[in-house]
Amino acid sequence: MSAAEIRNVAIIAHVDHGKTTLVDQLLKQGGAFRAHQHVAERAMDRNDIERERGITILAKSTAVEWKGVKINIVDTPGHADFGGEVERILSMVDGAIVLCDAAEGPLPQTKFVLTKALARGLKPIVVINKVDRQDARPHEVHDEVFDLFAALGATDEQLDFHTLFASGRQGWADTSLDGPRKDLSAMFDLILSHVPAPQVDFEAPFAMNATILESDNFLGRILTGRVAQGVAKLNMPVRVLRQDGTVVETGRLTKLMTFSGLDRVPVDEVHAGDIIAIAGLSDATIPDTIAAPEVAAPLPALPVDPPTLAMTFRINDGPLGGREGKKVTSRQIRDRLFKETEGNVAIKVKVSDEVDAFEVAGRGELQLGVLIETMRREGFELTIGRPRVLTRNNEETGEREEPYEECLIDVDETYSGVVVEKMSLRKGQMQDMRPSGGGKVRLTFHIPSRGLIGYHGEFLTDTRGTGMMNRLFLGYQPWAGHIEGRRNGSLISNADGEAVQYALFYLQERGTLFVNPGEKVYVGLILGENSRDNDLDVNPIKEKKLTNIRAAGKDEALLLIPPRRMSLEQAIAYIEDDELVEVTPSAVRLRKRYLDPHERKKHARRAESEAA
Repeated sequence: MSAAEIRNVAIIAHVDHGKTTLVDQLLKQGGAFRAHQHVAERAMDRNDIERERGITILAKSTAVEWKGVKINIVDTPGHADFGGEVERILSMVDGAIVLCDAAEGPLPQTKFVLTKALARGLKPIVVINKVDRQDARPHEVHDEVFDLFAALGATDEQLDFHTLFASGRQGWADTSLDGPRKDLSAMFDLILSHVPAPQVDFEAPFAMNATILESDNFLGRILTGRVAQGVAKLNMPVRVLRQDGTVVETGRLTKLMTFSGLDRVPVDEVHAGDIIAIAGLSDATIPDTIAAPEVAAPLPALPVDPPTLAMTFRINDGPLGGREGKKVTSRQIRDRLFKETEGNVAIKVKVSDEVDAFEVAGRGELQLGVLIETMRREGFELTIGRPRVLTRNNEETGEREEPYEECLIDVDETYSGVVVEKMSLRKGQMQDMRPSGGGKVRLTFHIPSRGLIGYHGEFLTDTRGTGMMNRLFLGYQPWAGHIEGRRNGSLISNADGEAVQYALFYLQERGTLFVNPGEKVYVGLILGENSRDNDLDVNPIKEKKLTNIRAAGKDEALLLIPPRRMSLEQAIAYIEDDELVEVTPSAVRLRKRYLDPHERKKHARRAESEAA
């Protein structure tokens, strides 16, 4: 297949704007499935966590054929925390479809992916999706997208973008709102006419950049990327070059595959311009260059934005450690974390100063939360420290700088006051406030990243679950000063055993409980949130004293308020600096860093003296 018969296109958008659903319809109408074949919704989201959360986490490639032209489609994540995937993918494609919700309009991640696409010189096709929504405002959103293009410095050629109005769920796209609304043929035709064919050199020796790394039980490491030049042949000798030109390994392409629908199809030969998956190499990773032996210099690779948030991953050294997981040693945790950095270029790992601990840096709480969730499902036991932002010193001014985020909030007018108050307490600076229709207000803030740690749950409570918050990394700005953390202290267990209903009944007067009767507890475990600002040691295993004297009256029923259950991300955002989250395959617990109360007091005094 020649390069003229290939189109490589990425679908990029904000989270929940309908990318994966649209890819489902493109696959169906492109003939990737048989007429009566049963296909699950969001077929590209194959990962269990992706299906449970309803978000795309890993970028994936697929392909359909339309009018004799092969269209390679790459589905990308929409959440800002997984922006590293999008940055890499754009180096593989020659065009991009930018999806935008017809009601919500362009949101922070739309701005992020569009910035990257325009910087690559791509001419995006804009799709106003979900025009069948009751609150859709397609023409206003179209104007907002044009304004965004202009604000991001698009060229005149990029500003003259093509627009489609679509409903990904219903499977149609048209150049105008009053079109036939029959199928996606208008989108396929626009891809063929508007996305350029790959500009490649067939005569040069084979070379490609590794862009996606996967692991297969039978084939081992599978590397996906676009053939930048030459021809890849089955079993041909290759060598792997790092960005500095050093040779990592030499080997052969034992498996060569192209994409067709949801499947990888084995082939003997692939020409430049096509997206392929290869196997047979043991050390190659992202963004290494895989090339014929005569290629001396690596292909250029896009630099990825640096991580902004770090957490400490430690072994589980609590009393219950090793009972629920199979992988509990620091060596196993270390190997797993460094394996993650091979396929996820947005994550950095280094050995911590603490014993048996590792510093893991990433883009945000969700990205690191997904990594922790994946590890616990693999049988790991860990304890996780409080997230903290990564600061830097400005060489010109000598000032300490911290990461800032642009935060877009859609909220009912009734709750806008409390949101503005809470954001200002967290050093947020309001940039814009405008009505967005339907009694809602859109607020734009610039706020330190650490100011948003742990705020999302409080935000949902303040807005009665109706508010929407979207955030995007903005850049580094001067340190904003002290931000007040959690105001309430903790209820801490002072005994080992199983929690007793009688004890918990009287403890619930002290605050909000996190545990049920019968759950295992130990000294230093956080049982709940104190109603006051200090920590309180309590006994959760105290039982009622029984005598052989019958009571005249009947014992009152010991009714417990249902405990507050936290997800993994909520627990990580909740803890303070002297607390940890204990993560095992079957439980998420909160505990103090130092379990012994005397040890806690000693370290607290030491911290106070250092602060003074």
